[in-house]
Amino acid sequence: MDAILERSHELKQALVDFVLDAEGELAQALETYAAAQLRRGSGDSTQQDLIIDSFLTAGKVGDRSPLELFIESNPNLDQSDRKLINSWHHSFIGLFAITNILPDGFELTNWLTDKRYIVKPNNTQTLQAISRLKVGEILLTRISPVIDSYWMFSGPYTMMGKLGKPKLAVAIGNFKENYKSNLYSDAPDLLEEAWQSVAQYHQQFVDFFGTDEITLPGYQLNKKIAEFQELITEQRFAAAGIDTSKSLAEVAEAAGITDEEIKAAADEFGADSNAVSQMFNNKSGNSKMVMPKVDLPAELKKAEQVTALSHPRWGQTFLPTYSKIQAILSAEDWLSVQGAEKLIRYYLEDKSINAFIWYRLAQQYPTQLENVLQKYLQRPFHLESDLDALLQEFNKPIEPELPEIASVPIHLHNLFQEALGEVNKSKPKGKGQKKSAKGFQ
Repeated sequence: MDAILERSHELKQALVDFVLDAEGELAQALETYAAAQLRRGSGDSTQQDLIIDSFLTAGKVGDRSPLELFIESNPNLDQSDRKLINSWHHSFIGLFAITNILPDGFELTNWLTDKRYIVKPNNTQTLQAISRLKVGEILLTRISPVIDSYWMFSGPYTMMGKLGKPKLAVAIGNFKENYKSNLYSDAPDLLEEAWQSVAQYHQQFVDFFGTDEITLPGYQLNKKIAEFQELITEQRFAAAGIDTSKSLAEVAEAAGITDEEIKAAADEFGADSNAVSQMFNNKSGNSKMVMPKVDLPAELKKAEQVTALSHPRWGQTFLPTYSKIQAILSAEDWLSVQGAEKLIRYYLEDKSINAFIWYRLAQQYPTQLENVLQKYLQRPFHLESDLDALLQEFNKPIEPELPEIASVPIHLHNLFQEALGEVNKSKPKGKGQKKSAKGFQ
């Protein structure tokens, strides 16, 4: 084992002891960080260990990191040790596929970003424990840099075995849910592009609907959203130089490329493979390039009213209850509105109602919302000073997390499409519809 790898193990153990033995502000910061992270997951021992490991490199004590405090408290560390410890600020958690087995480690690919890493255990115990792993198996773990050419395992790992595409897609979905702030930790360019796609989608929404808020019967909103998605697809094809007034056969012939290449390009733009196949199978050549219908969930299509809200950072939200919450806040006696208290409780407790919804209501109905919350909470409440604390009390992040509407890297888009295809093939014909996915465009 390399000397620097052995040294990394010694320093890591000293760092863990330093944090766990700490008192005062550092101990309080760890407790607060752990409490916030535990709300997301199962709370088992592996998750607890991951949280502690994450705090070591990503936590904050005031405006400083535990790594900085550790270095400061150990003035005898030489320059190489300080450089190594500081490099751990770049540690991150990922869902990794084993692509190659090395004598002293592994070559791993982060499924979230498609980036490859040489990763080595920094102690013989871990090396022995993972020696039975095989190429193709999936690991959930954190890694930390050691030198430019390789990284080390940091903290615990979860072995998930070999996963078929549907199960891998589910695992990635779970990762996105549990580690939203770590989606593209090792690819800031992808993260920036994902956020840009949310802002772009919002602008397209406003351009199409003329507003960032629209309320319609569910079935009508479903039709309008389908029209909106179709327009977006046409704009993307136009930007790519594809004439949407022509059939796919005509486009392929004019471009001198194969049907399969056109099909692949259409899929990249988020087109449903069944719809694309229908267009190719139309021998008359009259089918036009269209975006497949994007449905609202069945319960929303049947709803009497659904409100679609859009924001350049919080993304898109569909709410069948927004008109009712507005009615409650507009009523002279809100308690006289049937189900008012139950709906207020739902808006506070349900994770689908994010801080953006509350900020919007606070902007539209400041006085009424303050009065409603004072009576509901049965305590003094001032909207301007207490709203953020209330939202955090009910586990609602007050900063936006990357929304579901954000584009995803093409390799993930392709995985999701293939996984859905496999699931649909296993279903009886005529059942189940394939949802379109989005990739970076």
